[in-house]
Amino acid sequence: MNPVLQNIIVAFCSLVYVFAVVAIMDVLVKRGFPQDLSRKVVHIAAASWILFWPLYDFYHWTKYLNILPAVVWTILLIIKGLTADESDDAVKTMTRTGDRRELLKGPLFFTLVMNLMGTTFFYTEFAILSMGILGFGDGIAPLIGARFGKTKYKVFTERTVEGSLGFIIFAIIGTSLFSHILLGYIDLTKIILFSVISVIVEAISPKDLDNLLIPIAIFIFYFII
Repeated sequence: MNPVLQNIIVAFCSLVYVFAVVAIMDVLVKRGFPQDLSRKVVHIAAASWILFWPLYDFYHWTKYLNILPAVVWTILLIIKGLTADESDDAVKTMTRTGDRRELLKGPLFFTLVMNLMGTTFFYTEFAILSMGILGFGDGIAPLIGARFGKTKYKVFTERTVEGSLGFIIFAIIGTSLFSHILLGYIDLTKIILFSVISVIVEAISPKDLDNLLIPIAIFIFYFII
């Protein structure tokens, strides 16, 4: 297949995938599905967009069309964060409280990270580590903390020991899955190390900034230290 056509088709499929997840979660939320859980399903699904990467033709510049879902959602989140009402699909599925302004924080920061990973760090181990840890570890930790957390601690925002342990466990599971599928190997020592580093950063991050600070910390320890 022509590489341009191939990459356009894959990018379009990844865009449909992301929109489909949001649409499905919107339907489920209307039927009583917990909004906080919906938000995290979207979070994990967005990180899993990297699973489309092997389908691109690596040797043509149009592989960078992989960021199409991230670019579209970056624009939409800005617009919706400024103008949407509480009935909007994104507001219902991506916010904690139904306040549209939340879209301009964590969700927007996440799409900005996606844009960076899909261009500068396309198909690198660093990107796979970042999206696995950010998607699964940071995605599931709040749910565990909210439902099972009993031992609390606080730096900038309140966390739980149970949530932090859940972060590490699911970061390891998610990143190992991504590594196996995309790289063909699992460097468990490295995954555990970066998961622990990331949970420390998450624990001391000001509210809504962990989506930015976790990838920055991984970058520092991966490339500099």
